[in-house]
Amino acid sequence: MNREMRRMQAKSDERAKRRRQDGGRPKRERVGIRQFLREVRQELRKVAWPTRQQTMTFTVAVVVCTAFVTAFVFGLDFVFKQGIVEVLQRVT
Repeated sequence: MNREMRRMQAKSDERAKRRRQDGGRPKRERVGIRQFLREVRQELRKVAWPTRQQTMTFTVAVVVCTAFVTAFVFGLDFVFKQGIVEVLQRVT
């Protein structure tokens, strides 16, 4: 380990030692339910909500993709099942 790494390790160890002596992170007081809800409402106002058209477009895209993947997995399952049944019939 070079000198710089040793210094960094020593600083890190010193900070950890001080944190343990101080009792860790300072405890923050909880806020009341009214303030919490007020802050939640303020944050939700900042959200860029999708329009109804965008929501419908995304929903259709998800449904189509889900149907495609479901059909694909069903097809693979069917093909593999038929292949395994065919192999087992030839063996017996």
